[in-house]
Amino acid sequence: MTAVPEWMRPPRPEGWYADDLDRLTEAPRHTELIDGALVFMMSPQRVWHARMVTALVNSLTDQAPPGVEVDREITIRLDRWNRPEPDLLAAAAPYDPSRTFYTPEETLLVVEVVSPESAHRDRTVKLRKYAEADIPHYWRVEDEDDLPVVHSYELDGPTRSYAPTGIHRHELRSSTPFPIELELDRLVPRRKG
Repeated sequence: MTAVPEWMRPPRPEGWYADDLDRLTEAPRHTELIDGALVFMMSPQRVWHARMVTALVNSLTDQAPPGVEVDREITIRLDRWNRPEPDLLAAAAPYDPSRTFYTPEETLLVVEVVSPESAHRDRTVKLRKYAEADIPHYWRVEDEDDLPVVHSYELDGPTRSYAPTGIHRHELRSSTPFPIELELDRLVPRRKG
């Protein structure tokens, strides 16, 4: 059995804190913090996932109004023990090239593109945590025969939980968190013959 590297040992009995991620230079890219525990994305990413994230970032950036930034793979500091890294997000925050995280108050929309490695977290854990942090909108993008299906949710404030607003195939049209129109089948075009 291989010894655990010293940097992987939590600095305190209650685990890691959100601010520890900025000082954890040895950690692999895409390290998240969930309930005080480090979560590493160790499995290889599929091309479909990578292209879907890129297409969504480009499409949402083109449609975002002034004052809304769209970024990929930047963490959200939900609280002291949670700093997940969504595939992309839209935030009402000024551009800051040295930013390493957003706050829930700044975040308008979180999008997770489901992969086999992240499916459980994206469908249950993150869905609950983003709602409890009062992030107004959450999209979960599933791969259905190489075509995206977007499950959209909106925060129900009094319950601090998400209410489903739709399951979108082929197109997505929404007025929140800003006007968005997506031709889903064209985000990752299939190769011809």
